[in-house]
Amino acid sequence: MSHEHYDNPLVSRYASKAMSALWSPQVRHATWRKLWVALAEAEHELGLPVSQSQIDELKSRLEDIDFAAAARYEKELRHDVMAHVHAWGDQCPSARPIIHLGATSCYVTDNADLILMRQGMEMLRDKLVATIDRLSKFAVEYKDLPCLGYTHLQPAQPTTVGKRATLWCYDLVLDLEDLEHRIENLRFRGAKGTTGTQATFLTLFNGDHAKVEELDRRVAEKMGFAQRCAVTGQTYTRKLDVQILDVLDGIAQSAHKTGTDLRILQSNKEIEEPFEKQQIGSSAMAYKRNPMRSERMCSLARFVSSVTASIGQTVATQWMERTLDDSAVRRLSIPQAFLATDAILILYRNVVDGLVVYPKVITQRLAAELPFMATEEILMEGVRAGGDRQDLHERVRIHSHEAARQVKEHGLPNDLIERLKGDAAFAKVDLGAALDARRFVGRAPEQVEQFVSEIITSIRQRYQSTLGLAAEELKV
Repeated sequence: MSHEHYDNPLVSRYASKAMSALWSPQVRHATWRKLWVALAEAEHELGLPVSQSQIDELKSRLEDIDFAAAARYEKELRHDVMAHVHAWGDQCPSARPIIHLGATSCYVTDNADLILMRQGMEMLRDKLVATIDRLSKFAVEYKDLPCLGYTHLQPAQPTTVGKRATLWCYDLVLDLEDLEHRIENLRFRGAKGTTGTQATFLTLFNGDHAKVEELDRRVAEKMGFAQRCAVTGQTYTRKLDVQILDVLDGIAQSAHKTGTDLRILQSNKEIEEPFEKQQIGSSAMAYKRNPMRSERMCSLARFVSSVTASIGQTVATQWMERTLDDSAVRRLSIPQAFLATDAILILYRNVVDGLVVYPKVITQRLAAELPFMATEEILMEGVRAGGDRQDLHERVRIHSHEAARQVKEHGLPNDLIERLKGDAAFAKVDLGAALDARRFVGRAPEQVEQFVSEIITSIRQRYQSTLGLAAEELKV
């Protein structure tokens, strides 16, 4: 590894080796060659002067890419696709005349991007499913543990730790649905010609429209695509890039929300992300246990969102049949969006696998607020015991405000229940029973069970083969 040039941290620190390899020059240009072979095969099958021996020669050097030769050609020609055509032609002299026959550069560049993005989405899907599976198991484990709910980040009606985890998990489930949809319905650019009119192919086939259409269909089929773009310019519509990256952005948004929640909960000492024995939280404050995994997850999520925005701008600025100002931004944005999302899901899985829950702290924080939340229940019990609703309401209001003043101004414990016990109007109310937190969580435990039964079970059934995959190692 060279330490004299910039090194992309998405590769060296965050993303998996598999995702990094997917976007490597070797895989990309080998994919170009596979596309050229598919085109040559289809042309041969449909009667063009492309021989089987030429195709066999191309296949024999499919993975053997001379990058040095391609670089020399590109320096001279200033055209990356033609540089690789010439470099491969040097390796396959008899096939040289038919490489790229009838095609435009976007035949290989665009179709390869679609192939790589599909493979990338499949890799992300497997990580997403594993994270959903682990998070749902955490939800079941803690479905009955009451905790303080929050709205506006202020104490609110209690929920359970497990029910809150289903909120995180359901966001990922919706992301999975989007991801599955994009994988299933991804369209291939195909063999559409220089400006999408297939004019060159029509000339090659002597005006036979049926053969031109069949060529397009066969190439797509050979590359594993059931659907093709109905029409294209020189490129496929960049709207496809936006649709795909929007799904990645959705995963990032979900992870950011969970990461933020966990950072707040760790600050409250209720739940902590994994913290290793020798891990250092701060170079100055040795006692610190910072939520660095969740923080990194949020940071990478913001990066994905910023990348997605640039792709949307690219769609808006593609003039007529295409402009080349899409090239540089797509070379940067698309691979990095996949690498960053991959890194996010590695972090998410790592965090969920090692979450530490502190029930006593959770119970203590809930107990400090529960008397206020129990007042409506207490009020109803007082009415059942024969009290006047309006009188009881006023007494609860006065006692609550005084208890809150003691907490806020003097830092004293919440003594609302003690105050109510001293009020004869509540003598017939079982105030102890009113503070049972389980009475205030509604159907939270049952909702967790229903969520797993109705939603998660079907996901597990569809992806049984991927659930046993080991988690990726967290690099840093």
